[in-house]
Amino acid sequence: MPPVQNAQFTELLTLSAALGKDMRRTQGAGGNTSIKIDGTLWVKASGTWLAHALDKDIMVPVEITPLVAALHAGDPRAEKATDFVLNDLNASGLRPSIETSVHAVIPQAVVAHFHCVNTIALSVLEQGEAIIAERMAKDAPGLTWAMIPYRRPGTPLANAIAEVVDKRPDVLVLRNHGIVIMGDTVSQVAERIETVTAALSLPQREPMPVDAAWLETVSSGTAFAPAKDRETHATALDRASLGIALSGSLYPDHVIFLGTTIGQLKNDDTVAGYLAEASISGRPAPKMIVVAGKGVLLSSELTAGGEAMARCLAEVVTRVPEGEDIDYLTSAQEYELSNWEAEQYRQALDRKGTAG
Repeated sequence: MPPVQNAQFTELLTLSAALGKDMRRTQGAGGNTSIKIDGTLWVKASGTWLAHALDKDIMVPVEITPLVAALHAGDPRAEKATDFVLNDLNASGLRPSIETSVHAVIPQAVVAHFHCVNTIALSVLEQGEAIIAERMAKDAPGLTWAMIPYRRPGTPLANAIAEVVDKRPDVLVLRNHGIVIMGDTVSQVAERIETVTAALSLPQREPMPVDAAWLETVSSGTAFAPAKDRETHATALDRASLGIALSGSLYPDHVIFLGTTIGQLKNDDTVAGYLAEASISGRPAPKMIVVAGKGVLLSSELTAGGEAMARCLAEVVTRVPEGEDIDYLTSAQEYELSNWEAEQYRQALDRKGTAG
């Protein structure tokens, strides 16, 4: 069983749940936390939700030393980390997070990695590092930080982080991905989270009103329906935000849960007509369709995790500063994510409902 009598472990579960319930910081099964206790890394399990940390068993025990050694040796076992799980303590038979090697290589005892929408909105900008540097110097001067270039989550990202951990930065900003905040105690990490997220906060563009009735009409009789969460519609209700969303993939979870293509419906078309044309052209049906000035339609195939990622997209694109140059994921990076077994496993859990 997890070390429930350990006060720091209990505090981490409380912090994890708080992160998971804040859509601005964590969406669905995204993000992960960990704590190192007596040579064991307790890390969030793949496919589980931080929001459920106080209600469900979401933490997996992993041996740190052999996992880090495997990572540095280029041992492929470091990718899944399943060979380093302490099975006697893993009563629920959970599989470690795809980011376990990232947590293991960081020397600090407590690590919180999450997909802060403000951080993502800054990290995708070509000038993002300079903007973040200015904000951190002004509003978080006591914290050290480093910018990590985009790498696929898992061991590629862990290897990139390994290059800077000797300097023991307090914060890592991951390009086109999110943020990692570290510390010696849970309370220290919690305090740093508040400081850094405030420093990187961005104004959100105000969208036009959603036209739910029109969306219901044009999607009638199809597997698409208006997004249930009104905030999700913001992607289509602001010209700048819509342009950003349609121009490419911004971060990994967008690709994993929503695919690489967002459909766009013209105001004089219907969803049935759009899907028929896509089928004739040999194009796969998208999971999300936007209609400029009207709102967002989501496929019934989307899981709760997918719906959360549609909301995340709206939260990000409405914060990306207008007129800034953006670095989107390349087609090769999209392909790498789409065909990654670890992410396919996470999606399978989400479809079964075990993650939600």
